[in-house]
Amino acid sequence: MSESTSHYRSYNSWLRERFGERVHKVVVDAGFTCPNRDGSLASGGCTYCNNGSFRPPLAIRTNAIREQVASGIAYLRKRVEARKFIVYFQPFSNTYADVGDLDSLYSEALDHPDVVGLAIGTRPDCIDPEKVALIDRLGQSRLVCLEFGVESIYDRTLRRVNRAHTYKSFIDAMAMCRGLSFSIGAHIILGFPWETRDEWLAMAGEMSHQGVGLLKIHHLHLVRGTPLAREHEAEPFTLLDFAQYRDLVCDFVERLGPSIVIERLFGEAPLGMLVAPNWGLTRNEVIRGIQQRMDELGTVQGARWNGHRAIAVAPTVL
Repeated sequence: MSESTSHYRSYNSWLRERFGERVHKVVVDAGFTCPNRDGSLASGGCTYCNNGSFRPPLAIRTNAIREQVASGIAYLRKRVEARKFIVYFQPFSNTYADVGDLDSLYSEALDHPDVVGLAIGTRPDCIDPEKVALIDRLGQSRLVCLEFGVESIYDRTLRRVNRAHTYKSFIDAMAMCRGLSFSIGAHIILGFPWETRDEWLAMAGEMSHQGVGLLKIHHLHLVRGTPLAREHEAEPFTLLDFAQYRDLVCDFVERLGPSIVIERLFGEAPLGMLVAPNWGLTRNEVIRGIQQRMDELGTVQGARWNGHRAIAVAPTVL
């Protein structure tokens, strides 16, 4: 995402406001799994998920967290002359362990003098009051963001993609976390073919209503080695082309609360792993295309946010 934009509240700009310069993420792998992978709730994981599609090679767990952080920082310093860093616990569910183990892992990540914060990716059913208290304590001295994989607000979708939790899990998690020292992020996916455009747009109002502080918006894209990619190969279903997604995400951002920080506007995967859709565009070309469309429409984030859950339809959560 670009450093600054008048179209939406960007993550890079938000970090620059806080720290006075660009802050870079160092991705680490702490060796977690997920309760829909290890048999606790289900097996096989989410049908769209192949962690290798978004995890850089340096983040594949071979070393202790401290060593992963040091290696990641050294690489980024050499590549982009970065000076401040956020350690991102990304692969799988990074609160899915005993609170004592989490305390040790998070503290080890924060031990580097140039680390200014943590981002912790997890599922909404993998937190409890004790874990929230730990994250709240850390957030009182550093920037900490707890990121929930929401993906969809529709339970039929969560069942179909093998999430093994309901949307109420996210509502309950938000109630546990609001008003504390850390930021709350959410990840959603637009484009599941059994959902409608109105249902996708309704998620903007719902995320705003729930009080999400940061949002990652992904388009549905298929990567190799996933059940959803195999399903598409056996019986192809429609995926959004770039023009369709560009217009959809512009409409979505209009309906999003203006205070929400947009960390991501679309999903990415290495070309060698991407099955579809292949838009044939670079990351910057996708961003410019979305921003140019917002210019053409004369719109900005929050232009159609009315303070309620949704403009088009109310979310179906049962």
